[in-house]
Amino acid sequence: MKHHNPPGHLRAAAAALLCALCMHLAQAQAPVPGRAPQAPAAAPAQISRDAQRAYETTRDKLVQIRTLLRNSNTQASVGSGFFVSANGLIITNFHVASQLALEPERYRGVYVPVDGKEAEVELLAFDVRNDLALLRVKTPATQMPQLAFRGADRPLARGERIYSLGNPLDIGFAVTEGTYNGLVQRSFYPRIFFGGALNPGMSGGPALDDAGQVVGVNVSKRLDGDLLSFLIPAEFAQALLAKAASAKPITKPAHAEVARQLGEHQALLTQKFTAAPLTGQKHGGYSVPVPDDALARCWGRGREPDFKAFDLERTDCQIDSHVFAGDFNTGYIRLRYEAYDAPRLGPLRFAAMYSQSFGNEYFSTRGSRKATPAECSERFIETGGMPMRAVVCMSAYRKLPGLYDVSVLTMSVNQSTRGVQGRMDAQGVSFDNGLKLVAHYLGGFKWEAAP
Repeated sequence: MKHHNPPGHLRAAAAALLCALCMHLAQAQAPVPGRAPQAPAAAPAQISRDAQRAYETTRDKLVQIRTLLRNSNTQASVGSGFFVSANGLIITNFHVASQLALEPERYRGVYVPVDGKEAEVELLAFDVRNDLALLRVKTPATQMPQLAFRGADRPLARGERIYSLGNPLDIGFAVTEGTYNGLVQRSFYPRIFFGGALNPGMSGGPALDDAGQVVGVNVSKRLDGDLLSFLIPAEFAQALLAKAASAKPITKPAHAEVARQLGEHQALLTQKFTAAPLTGQKHGGYSVPVPDDALARCWGRGREPDFKAFDLERTDCQIDSHVFAGDFNTGYIRLRYEAYDAPRLGPLRFAAMYSQSFGNEYFSTRGSRKATPAECSERFIETGGMPMRAVVCMSAYRKLPGLYDVSVLTMSVNQSTRGVQGRMDAQGVSFDNGLKLVAHYLGGFKWEAAP
């Protein structure tokens, strides 16, 4: 594998991480066909009336949120929002208003109600982890209409009807209806599984119950399925409103506040990952660490038919903990494995193929607008009776101080025609937590007697 290792503090940091890791491991391992039947004719008519009622009673509290380039006054992004106070406070998504937080000198915000009369808004606060933002109309009317939140003493029941409102694809205000299906499994933060349609432009709009009270905020959908959409529970919007209703407008780039909130996220992510025991996944005599099923989704592929001369099995695990941080996502952990068994190749041919696979792994050594170039350190270590080659790479976030992307690539080196390769990527973590994550990961590898 080719690694560019220019001198610098990140290279030194990566080397220090591996040195500390070697000591940690040495101490830790001391002796120890048909069409569906049609619904009754009356049912669609009733649903339509309910949806119409939800729209008619909400339309004056529903708004479109636009960000505009200050110089050209052209539209840069659109989303939805809704009034939550008589003095013109509006809830929307952070990803709708992020340009107002990070580049207020270049962008300004406006809201457009159903009547189409545009007016300016200002950003008061945001919750990065829950993708929420609180805006305020700059010159509100004496009394603005507002939506009420459903009380915590009335939890939603599975199958309960929900009505989602917004301005999809900037073509007009609309209402879609669906059902409450509980909370999403394995979601790092609570998200409502909405069995209904959300489309781009509806982000930040309200989701209502039959009584017209807010139960959630539109946030996202799955692109690989139908009617698989997600809402932020209303309690988080209520918390942001209670905290920041009287806050002063944000007029300067808020990178420090974004970094602070992401710091809280990565601390919680690290704590949960290192506290949960890693499960040993067996590949011949090897045991590789995979996260607990309650924390991460893992997918595997075995005995790939394209490879005739050897057996190859793959595993890919990821924690659903992405956080939107402006123009990119961060704050997640991903683990990948490849297990090789090639007795017919012979040691020399296997070594060439095995090393080539290791060398195909990519680390950004050119950097980007988001992060500095990756700097790497490589060592041979032993953990769980398994000698391994390990490469640790780090890159620093340019505008979010104290946060790094950390990657570790491993390769077993104890068998002549068999081996495992693994990789863990942790996005947006502190240096100290990067060390903890790498140590926890590498400590899960073991060599056991072949069955």
